[in-house]
Amino acid sequence: MINERIGFSLWLDFIERDHLQNEFRRLVAEGIINGATSNPAIFASSIETSPAYTAQLDTLQNHSAKAKYEALAKTDITMAAEALYPLYEAGRDGFVSIEVDPFLCDDTAGTVEEGRRLYREIGMENVMIKVPATDAGYDAMRQLMAEGIHVNATLIFSPIQALKCLDAMSEGLKIRRAAEGDGNLQGVLSVFVSRFDRMLDEKLERAGLQPGRLGILNAARIYNLVEARGEKALRTLFASTGVKGNAYEADYYIKELMAPHSVNTAPLATIEAFLEHPLHAPKLPVDEKAIETFFRAVEEAGVDMQEVYRTLTDQGLKAFKEAFSQLLSHLE
Repeated sequence: MINERIGFSLWLDFIERDHLQNEFRRLVAEGIINGATSNPAIFASSIETSPAYTAQLDTLQNHSAKAKYEALAKTDITMAAEALYPLYEAGRDGFVSIEVDPFLCDDTAGTVEEGRRLYREIGMENVMIKVPATDAGYDAMRQLMAEGIHVNATLIFSPIQALKCLDAMSEGLKIRRAAEGDGNLQGVLSVFVSRFDRMLDEKLERAGLQPGRLGILNAARIYNLVEARGEKALRTLFASTGVKGNAYEADYYIKELMAPHSVNTAPLATIEAFLEHPLHAPKLPVDEKAIETFFRAVEEAGVDMQEVYRTLTDQGLKAFKEAFSQLLSHLE
C-alpha cells in the first residue's frame, strides 16, 4: 500500500504469467502494490504474446477455446491471489480481479452463474469478480455480493452508473449482513478516467478550457457520491489511468486522483513513473461547486455529457468483446 495514512491503495492493472512468478512478488513484498486487476484485453495481450502459456496450452488441446482461456486465466489469477493473500489476511486489500465473459453484459443470470463458478473454481477468498455497469450487471452485482462474493463494478463512466452500482452493491451487502454477517466482504467501483480526455481534450482546449481535467473532475464527482454513501466496504477505484502519448506526465492520473478511501489501478510503466517522485498528499475531494462550474463550462462548449457517457460505455463494452473474440480465435 503506497499510503496507509490516508487510505490510498495502488493496484497493478496487469496480469502475465512470467511477471507473476517474478517481478509481481517483489512489488507485493516491497509494499509497492497491494492488489491487481485484469480484463479481457489484458489477458488477450498476455496470452497471445507470451510463451509462458505454451506448456499449459499443450495439455488443453482437446478443450474448447473458452475452456482453454478459463484454464489459463484461473491459473494466473490463483497465482496472483496466493501472492496477495497475506495482505488480505492482514486487512490491507490483497485483492485480484477477474472479469466475467464480456458477452454476458446483458445477461444477469449468465453473469451470476459465471461469476459464482469462477469464484468457486479459483477457490481463493481474495478474488473479486468484475461485472460491467449495465442494467443486467447491476442485478448481478447485488446477487453476487449477497452471496458473499467480492465485486469490482467496472466500465463506470457516468454518475448515474455509479449510483446504480452503489445501490445494487449496498443492497447486496445488506442482504449478506442480515443472513450471515459480511466478514471482509468488499466492493470497488471502477471509474474510467483517461478516455474522457483523449476524446475531448482538443475540443475543450479550443473552447478555452484546461485539457486533462474532464476525466479527473468526472471521477472526482463520482468519488464524492461514493463517499457520501458512507459505506466503508465500498470504495472508488480509478481505472484507465495510463497516459497515451506525451500529453501528460506518465503518472498524471495517479497523482491527480490521490484520495483517501480509494484505489488506483495502473499499468506497470505508470506505477514505475509514480515511484520516481511519489506524491503522498491527497488531491481529492474536490469541492462540488467547483466541479459543477467546470461542467457548466463544458456544456457551454457544446459537449453533451450524456452522449459522451453513452459513447464511452458502448466503446468500452465493444473493445472488451473484440479483445475476447480475438483471444478465443487465437486459442481455437
